[in-house]
Amino acid sequence: MKKESLLNYLYRFFDIIVLLFIVFDFGYDFEENYNSPHVVGLILLSVGLLAFNSFKFFNYSLRSNKKVVLINMVLLSIILLICGFISLVNSSLHSVFILQKIKPVLEGGLILYFLLRLMVFVRHIYDIYFNPAIVFVGSFMILVLIGGFLLMLPSATTNGITFTNALFTATSAVCVTGLTVVDTAVDFTIVGQSIIIVLIQLGGIGILTFTSFFAFFFRGSTSFKEGLNTKDFIAHEGLKDVFRAALNVVIFTLGVELVGAIFIYSSIIDNPAITNEFYFSIFHSISAFCNAGFSILPGGIINETVRFNYYLQWILMLMIILGGLGHNIVFNFFHYIKTYVIELFKQKVIHKKIRIITLNTNIVIYTTLILLVGGFLFLYVSEYNNTLLEHKTVFGKVTAASFNAVSPRTAGFNAVDYTQMNVPSLLFIIFLMWIGGSPASTAGGIKTSTFALATLNIFTVARGKSRIQLFGRRISSESTARAFAILSISLITIGISIMALLIFEPKDTPLLTVAFECFSAYSTVGLSLNFTQTLTEPSKYVLIACMFIGRIGMLNLMVGLLRRLNHQFYEYPKANILIN
Repeated sequence: MKKESLLNYLYRFFDIIVLLFIVFDFGYDFEENYNSPHVVGLILLSVGLLAFNSFKFFNYSLRSNKKVVLINMVLLSIILLICGFISLVNSSLHSVFILQKIKPVLEGGLILYFLLRLMVFVRHIYDIYFNPAIVFVGSFMILVLIGGFLLMLPSATTNGITFTNALFTATSAVCVTGLTVVDTAVDFTIVGQSIIIVLIQLGGIGILTFTSFFAFFFRGSTSFKEGLNTKDFIAHEGLKDVFRAALNVVIFTLGVELVGAIFIYSSIIDNPAITNEFYFSIFHSISAFCNAGFSILPGGIINETVRFNYYLQWILMLMIILGGLGHNIVFNFFHYIKTYVIELFKQKVIHKKIRIITLNTNIVIYTTLILLVGGFLFLYVSEYNNTLLEHKTVFGKVTAASFNAVSPRTAGFNAVDYTQMNVPSLLFIIFLMWIGGSPASTAGGIKTSTFALATLNIFTVARGKSRIQLFGRRISSESTARAFAILSISLITIGISIMALLIFEPKDTPLLTVAFECFSAYSTVGLSLNFTQTLTEPSKYVLIACMFIGRIGMLNLMVGLLRRLNHQFYEYPKANILIN
């Protein structure tokens, strides 16, 4: 065991070496980075890691450790084999040019290797510290801090960036918000933009996978708000199902983003203003599906080069909706279609009248449809003689109104100048931002199911009933209580943020502008009335906290900190409180 402990310490030392090499390689844009000795250093580091992992493989006794080391060995071997193949194909060239061709392969491989090692480290934290809520929050805090420091690297920005602005941008990216105090397209280089999109991807997938993992630890009366305490809302009963769901989430996310990138590429391939169509497509596909709202176009989707590209806007809308629905809903529909097709073509299969579409799916779908259709109709009528006038065709007006109804549901892409909108439209957009997307999705807000349960409870109380009954099911009182707790926490947090900003900002700052900004931050939307880049330093930290709380959920943290491990087998005498 002492030998394995020593090997683990050496392993972490090599991890630090790899991290420092990656930071130096991408963070400092010196000419030495492209010299032959630098690339030779990458090769030697890869060979050394392969040799060390091989040594560990034959000295580890635990089978699980051997499996992890074997994966590292396979990855490093593939990297070196690809480099060898590239060298053979280009053997007629000078050695300097060959080294420059294999440099991206080495860099990408070492980054992937470090991410795998980081996942192992996080899993080790799970083993030694059981409170998932603290690990959940802590992992996001660490990711934000790392992202902030990476964005401060010299090669990440064009003219440098302050720590506050870097931390704000990293928080906005990890929490998939989209609020920016600097222009992503202008103030960040390709390296900085790549860091941002990696943070968005980790934040988007992380929320989903963590939700799936923690559904196992928080079953019953202490589940996350995505679960809402009913078995219809948590489809995974065992640990094996949870890990399988997490894997499905990653595959589903990457698959949808790849398909979305292909369609985005087809929509901008003839646009001469976009120089790197491939990178543009990947960036916006990830940003749209993760409901982040970041764009590498100056000003965002309102930029003149894509402002009237309705094909692109419909693709982004579909990506936003898929990301906002969540994997549970998509998988539930997939299971329904799969069952229907099997029963249709296999006559010998016994048709069972089993409820496939869950109550969670029904609530989410109906609420989402009402919000999308209602939002489109309201904004189409409200803005018909205002911001929609610039669109000359009916299809253009319909697209613009639809985009304005979809984007505030936590996506944050701005295809219109919101400062030019009518006040009723802005108030309705605040309402859409507050509700947000669906549970277990990349979206923020209080979630559609929370809003639906709170609304249904109003009618239930008015009818004198004690339980919400819907689609032949009875929703537990615990779920309803959790929904109202989330509503209260959201309004309290947003209210405190609004008061803080009114204190820190100039006295002539309009209340509507401040309220719009705070609702956007808490719901991780990213829309703004051109106010974010004028914020004072204290206001930026207020919004950083608001974005973070809105993303992780204050109720989740409180449940993790305050939940009791033992059950209470007694009740106090009941007392009624006057409400009206």
